[in-house]
This record gives sequence, structure tokens and C-alpha cells, in this order.
Amino acid sequence: MVAVSGETVAAPATGIDRTHRRVIVASSLGTMFEWYDFYLYGSLAAVISKQFFSGVNETTGFIFALLAFAAGFAVRPFGAVIFGRLGDLSGRKKTFLITIVLMGLATALVGVLPSYETIGIAAPIILVTLRLLQGLAVGGEYGGAATYIAEHAPPGRRAYYTSWIQITATAGMILSLIVILGCRWLMGPEFEVWGWRIPFLLSIILLCISVYIRVQLEESPVFKEMRDTGKLSKQPVRESIGQWSNLKLVLLALLGAMAGQAVVGYVALVYMNLFLTQTLKVDPATSNLLVAAALTAATPFYLLSGKVADKIGRKPQVMLGCLVAAVAMFPIFKGLTDYANPAIATAQASHPIVVMADPAECSLQFDPIGGARFTSSCDVAKTALANARVPYSNEAAPVGMVAIVKVGEQSLVAFDGSTLPAAEFASRTAAFKQQLSALLKDAGYPTSADPDRIDYGKVFLLLFILSVLGVVTYGPIAAWLVELFPARIRYTSMSLPYHLGNGWFGGFLPSIAFAMIAYTGNIYSGLWYPVIVCAMTLIVGTFFLRETHGNEAV
Repeated sequence: MVAVSGETVAAPATGIDRTHRRVIVASSLGTMFEWYDFYLYGSLAAVISKQFFSGVNETTGFIFALLAFAAGFAVRPFGAVIFGRLGDLSGRKKTFLITIVLMGLATALVGVLPSYETIGIAAPIILVTLRLLQGLAVGGEYGGAATYIAEHAPPGRRAYYTSWIQITATAGMILSLIVILGCRWLMGPEFEVWGWRIPFLLSIILLCISVYIRVQLEESPVFKEMRDTGKLSKQPVRESIGQWSNLKLVLLALLGAMAGQAVVGYVALVYMNLFLTQTLKVDPATSNLLVAAALTAATPFYLLSGKVADKIGRKPQVMLGCLVAAVAMFPIFKGLTDYANPAIATAQASHPIVVMADPAECSLQFDPIGGARFTSSCDVAKTALANARVPYSNEAAPVGMVAIVKVGEQSLVAFDGSTLPAAEFASRTAAFKQQLSALLKDAGYPTSADPDRIDYGKVFLLLFILSVLGVVTYGPIAAWLVELFPARIRYTSMSLPYHLGNGWFGGFLPSIAFAMIAYTGNIYSGLWYPVIVCAMTLIVGTFFLRETHGNEAV
């Protein structure tokens, strides 16, 4: 018997027996399939940009595709509230059955959605709507599955038990990469045309497997005990965020644990793959293989992190992960450049690119609705450089001066297109891009990474280090969150900081990072965002958030 928030409930004694294995496998497998659905979009962001955002300029289209990816994260806290409330009122099992069905259907519909060329602006609108449904589903899924496993765990093993479900995010990402690689290999060029839809459609099969497994589960013993004794919360949302004592804890958990974990996790799961393919121009298949290998190699460390957390505590691991990530992020990504596409670093050293322009003429190169025209000479120059995915620096020029792009000792004068008709502007822009491409080629800037010059071993090692940092910060989180909040409002309370952190701080990381790169020209400037968030979490978590190790009976 174990006391849960003052209530006495049944709990397994020791070990992972047959019943516990079934609980862990059923919960984790379903959650892994849900993460597979969610990460497909992030892995295929570049392809989806061409399919659904072709009505805007290329730079805006890619950033907007990333924002559509982030939209799913943005609504996750709302899913946490909606489904957290249902889970605290009606049960953990029923709730995460609903969420997985919603997720699977929304993902499958992406696979049959017509492109922008077919139905116009309706295509991205429907796509974002489906992403919102996916986000709502994930917002309810994780809290239910993590709570369900934690409430079956015996004393002293909760972090180890919940570490199995922490694997699911990585496993879902790996599964999505494997499916994408297989489809690319089988279909070749056709994958970019229509084959990208198949991984989304496969979610129907995964949905059927998940539902079949979860239907056979029993309700959590903790929830059944509270229900049988009449101790369920009648208003879990009000208790979670309407009472300052609990709301303060939600906010501390968000800023002192989840925010840092989220940015480290999404650097490892999403951003490092995008950096390789979009910034370093590594072939997508090669990048996916390297990332999948690194994530796979790091996966066993989740279980190790759970065992360590049951020995020394949850907080030390998360704080250590944030500290190392904040210190190591820039060196690791600069190392990726040196070993994945050394030609970029060589060209930058010998022929640095500088944009000389009046700062007042330079825009933030982002147009979410496709109506703006970036026509100043500065915008013309920076749009071309952003599309070429090359690093550059900025130098202020006198007011009114036409922007100049300097590539080493060579210079290319841009043009002011603000008074030009659309057709003439497009023609001159195309000519400018051709001239710039010629200068970049002469200076040694590559259009793609040379496979013969990639140091695969060192790239893998750096990706593996990033993956392990994600494990260190993510592994103990479920146990820590479960123990911070009382059982009667646990589903709602733990889901809120988790999804605010992963949904907002983590989910917006790719779009924020690439927008910063497009604006500054520095391919590493986007890393300031995760580094600053990690530093904030390290400070708040260290001084204001309590350790829960030894509180497994709560």
C-alpha cells in the first residue's frame, strides 16, 4: 500500500513484473506512435513548404512552414487543460484513447490534403488546422501516459518506470526518419512530388495498433482508489491554475525545468537535422541517417538516467544538462560546420560576405500572409543571400546608399525595386541572383555538401553528444513533474508546464532560430535562443524549484 496525497492506494511491490511490463509497453508504444505522427511534419518541413506555401517567397515559405509546425506546439497547453481536466475527472485510460484517435486521424488527413497549386490559400489553412488538432491531441496524450505509468510504479522506481515513456519522443522521431528514408529510397525524385504523403497515411496502421493495445488496459490504481473513495477533484482546472499555491508551482516547473529541457530536446530532435540539411546543405537522406543513428545510440541512456534519478534525484540531472548545453551549444554546431561542410568555413575565412546597407532599409524578411514585397536594395541583397543559405555579416552604410554585397574583394551592387513594376522587379531579381551565385561559386561557397569531404565519424559524435544532452534533461522530467503535484489534479497540473515548455519554448525554436539567421546572416545566431533559455532554467530551477526524490509516495 502507498499513500498518495494523503490517500492510501494499492501499488506493486518491486520489479517490473508481467503486469507492469504490459502497462509500460502499452502506454509507451501508443505514445511513440503519436510522436511519430507529430515529428513527420518537422522532418518534412522543407518538402511541405514547397507543397503548401508556394504562394510566398522562398524564405518566407520555409519559415512559415516551420511556424505551421510550431502551431501544433502552440495549442498543446490548451490540449493539456482540456484533456487534463477530462483525465482527472473521468480517468487516465479513457482520455489517452481519445487523444491517440484524434492524432492519428489528423495526421492521415495531411497525407490526402491537396497542395497550394490545387486549392490555393485553403491548403495552408487546412494544414494549420490539422496541425492544431495534432497539438491538442499531444497536449492530452503525454500527461495521461506519464501519469498512468507513474501511478503503477513501486516506491523508489518511479523515475526508472517513467524513463520508458521518455524514450517514446526519440523513438517516434527515429521511426519517422526510418519511414521517410525508406520512402525516399523506394521512390527517388517522386518522393518530393507525391511520395511524401505515404508516411502520413501509414499513421492509420499505427493508430489501429495503438487503439487495440490500449483498449485492453485497466484504469490506474491511484485513480480507481480516488474514485471509489469519492476523493476526485470536482474542478481540476480551477485547483490547478485558480489557486496561487499550485499556479506558482506550475510556473516554477515551467521556467525552472521544462523551458530548458524543451529547447535542449528540440535542438536534438528537430533543429540539428534542419541545420544539417538547410544550413550546411547535407543531402537529406545522409542527414536523416546520421541523426537517426545518433538518436538510436543515445536511447539506452534514458533508462540509465531513470535509474540514476532514483538514486540521486531528478533535479541534478536536468540542471546539469542545461548547464552543459548552454556552454557546449556553439562549439558543437561550429564543429558540425567544420566536419559536415568544411567548404563553408573555408570560403567564409578566405572570402567573407558583407552586406553594406542603410539599416533603415533592412526588413525582417518574413511575411506570413504573402502580401508584402521586400523591394529595398537591402532586402533584395539579403533575400538572395538567405535563399543561397550562406553566412554573412552586416555593415552600416550611409543613409540612402544602395546596398552592396561584398564577397571577399569582389562587390555586387543591389538595386532598389520599390518603384519597379512587378514583372521588371522579378526579372532584375533573377539576374541579381545569377550574378550573386557566380560570385559565390568563384569564392568557393558550395551549393551542397560534398559527400567525400564529410567526416561522418565526427559528425555522428557531435550529434550523439547533443542527443545525450537531450536525454539527460528529458529522462527524469516525467517523474519530477508527477511528484510535484497531488494526484487529484496531477494530470492537469503536470501537463500544463510540460506542454507550455515543450509547446512554446521548444516548438517555436526552429522558426525563431531560422528567422534570426535570415535577419543577421550569422548561421549560429539562432543558437542564442536555446542558450539563453537554458541559462534561465538553470537559475530558476537551482534556486526556486524543489527536489522530489524520496517523495515517490506522493
